[in-house]
Amino acid sequence: MRHQGLRSPTLLNRRRSMKSFRISTDKADLDVALIHSFLSEQSSWAKGIPLPVVQKSIEHSLCFGGYIGNAQVAFARVISDFATFANLVDVFVLPGYRSQGYSKELMSAVFAHPSLQGLRRFTLATGDAHDLYTRYGFAAPLFPKSLMERYSPGIYVTSKQE
Repeated sequence: MRHQGLRSPTLLNRRRSMKSFRISTDKADLDVALIHSFLSEQSSWAKGIPLPVVQKSIEHSLCFGGYIGNAQVAFARVISDFATFANLVDVFVLPGYRSQGYSKELMSAVFAHPSLQGLRRFTLATGDAHDLYTRYGFAAPLFPKSLMERYSPGIYVTSKQE
């Protein structure tokens, strides 16, 4: 059974100065062009990712959009079976909106989501946000030798050149 998000997609509304930051799991609200642009041009992990790959990844994930008014300024995506395992990926806050607490609010919404409770394992990979994720219980793997991966850095850049 595919997960469709919450019936009531707004998870969090907070006042911050004169701006209201809203988080939603409603995929219809997502600015897919903005997400693709950030991932393909500004992220360190998905440079060159094609739009169809981004669209498919959104379709098969639980997505969280962060908005000020109608403008999307943040994003996070969770891949999960909603029973035992989840992987947090593609987390970003646009550069002009960083250092205002939006990443913390986004992560609080992710970890409070009803479909992500009681999981045995929740993973993520980060190169620079260890302090943020430590606040939510993340730590280096207890048994790193038990973890393996197939990793293809630059796959999107390489496949575009072929």
